[in-house]
Amino acid sequence: MQKPAPSYDEEKRLVALRQLGLLDTPPEERFERIINLAVLIFKVPISYISLVEADRQWFKAARGLDFRETARDISFCQYPILTLQPLVVPDALLDERFKSNPLVLNPPKVRFYAGMPIILKEGLPVATLCLMDVEPRTLSHEEMEILRELSHIVRREFELGEALTRLR
Repeated sequence: MQKPAPSYDEEKRLVALRQLGLLDTPPEERFERIINLAVLIFKVPISYISLVEADRQWFKAARGLDFRETARDISFCQYPILTLQPLVVPDALLDERFKSNPLVLNPPKVRFYAGMPIILKEGLPVATLCLMDVEPRTLSHEEMEILRELSHIVRREFELGEALTRLR
């Protein structure tokens, strides 16, 4: 299955991502708290905030993963970034895009994925707020709204951090 074409300028997106000043930085309590809330609310073993670069995704905050980044080409998160839409994969083994993905076939053996794009006010998607489970599942309409609200909190934290950086 082919990936959709981005509906934005990828170079502008990457510049905006780098201007946030978050890549390859230490963990921050403000993002860790959001991830912890997601784990508690959705009762999933894995949640993370993924900053999606040209060739990799790097996790600003993560719970339930033993690694801090993956190649973009195996990333579930590239799809919400490309489409500017949330992505829910109820069972990755039944999805043509992911059934042979190393994250599905090997640990953490992902079956369920939900990712909400984090889109800056300029309309540029820079990250995703994600949930993963080792069991197939779905999200209700209410749960999707909660995930959307949490993603808005992440976006606001990105913007506040960027504003503070400019003031310095």
